[in-house]
Amino acid sequence: MQVTRRFHGPSDLHLHSVHSDGTESAALVVAAAHRQGLRTLALTDHDTTSGWAEAADAATSLGMTFLPGMELSARHEWRSVHVLAYLFDPDESKLRAMTDRIRSSRMERARVMVDRISHDYDLDWDDVLAQTEVDATVGRPHIADALIAKGHVQDRTEAFSDILSPGGDYYVALYAPDPVVAVSLVVGAGGVPIIAHPAGRAGLLPMPLMTRLLDAGLAGFETEHRENLTAGVRTLRRIVAEHDLITTGSSDYHGLGKPNVPGENTTSDEMVARIIDRATGNAPVYP
Repeated sequence: MQVTRRFHGPSDLHLHSVHSDGTESAALVVAAAHRQGLRTLALTDHDTTSGWAEAADAATSLGMTFLPGMELSARHEWRSVHVLAYLFDPDESKLRAMTDRIRSSRMERARVMVDRISHDYDLDWDDVLAQTEVDATVGRPHIADALIAKGHVQDRTEAFSDILSPGGDYYVALYAPDPVVAVSLVVGAGGVPIIAHPAGRAGLLPMPLMTRLLDAGLAGFETEHRENLTAGVRTLRRIVAEHDLITTGSSDYHGLGKPNVPGENTTSDEMVARIIDRATGNAPVYP
């Protein structure tokens, strides 16, 4: 079915605010996207929808189209898998219960890590809370910001490669569902699931898992992302062509948390239209 294209590009469908691990308010994220010439965007904070209202208001005031989104945490064996979810019903009970569980796990994990770190560094839980907005999804980036504020590291990159490294003594694993479960939950809430940065240094997901994800309703892949490697993207494009999947390009903007710039990768109008057409749980907010 052909949709009415009431949005207008260019479009960036992967940005983060202080509601998860970004460093700017949702309104400032929208403003940053607007300054870069974007006209459609999605706020995709980790495991939360708490920034949607602010982002929608900011977007419409600037004449931009807003796609409600989220980056849902998942895990396959040892590796994290991030599922970008668009236009889902935020009140659907099963998905909401899962995000509540993940956020609770993030909080407990962060507390345990801070306790471990405090044995060797001057750091306590209040230092982390000072770097966190109310209702934010607390995670390692907030611990990194607290370490920066205390002068223990220069930036998040140093924190993640040293004190907060998965191979380090202070690390605690995060609870997250299997990717197939995550995709199924998004689909069950009427949303459109896309695997974020799927061709990074960890390599592509195993083909048997890819098949299970597609069977569960996976809509496509974020093929244009600065962390993707060329060889992996070539393989993904073959899968996309075979199954007529959606492809997106995004910045994964985090404010000062990463060097990524809004609009450094964008999603075509055709693919935005396909996302909107496929969704049944929610709708874009048009100016």
